[in-house]
Amino acid sequence: MRLFLLAIAALCWSGAAQAEGEQAGDFDYYVLSLSWSAAWCALEGDSRDDPQCDVGRGLTFVLHGLWPQYEDGWPSFCRTAQRDPTRTETAAMADIMGGAGLAFYQWKKHGRCSGLSAPDYFRTARAAYDRVAVPGFLEDVSRRLQVPAAVVEEAFLEANPDLARDQITITCKAGLIQEARICLTRGLDFRRCGDDVIRDCRLTDAVLEPVR
Repeated sequence: MRLFLLAIAALCWSGAAQAEGEQAGDFDYYVLSLSWSAAWCALEGDSRDDPQCDVGRGLTFVLHGLWPQYEDGWPSFCRTAQRDPTRTETAAMADIMGGAGLAFYQWKKHGRCSGLSAPDYFRTARAAYDRVAVPGFLEDVSRRLQVPAAVVEEAFLEANPDLARDQITITCKAGLIQEARICLTRGLDFRRCGDDVIRDCRLTDAVLEPVR
């Protein structure tokens, strides 16, 4: 009976995050998470008076994070001997992440799992961000649009001819286009996403908040 209950528990937790505190550097691939800045502002940033949401920033998809990933599940808050980044190092990421606070949190939760030093992790995250072309028309979104999430995915595929459909997923939250998540090898080449990452938003009337 005990073995049966353990088997059921294992099935229930399949695909979930692993227990926190794994060994740094033990992972299979990266998920590059790009966040639609205006959506984050509408859902969270505005209530915090976050500078990322100031009018005139002109931010479209910003770097949410570069996440080490297992083929099934993901590590977090890993054990590492690497020092935490300095304020200067996190501030240097604000141009693509919107702010230094996010950079520090992403290091703590995900960067430590890369096995890299903080400077090398941020360099790798910037290289991954530069690897992906954000569709140019998004800079001109000046009013709230209702659009199928699939249209945003198609725009990324068109802007990145070597990106395949099973290597990107668009997510939604509270009816808003939220993120574009792109899967990369440890060498930052596009690769197929794991089954637990491919969770495309199916909304045909998702809201794309205007660029601020």
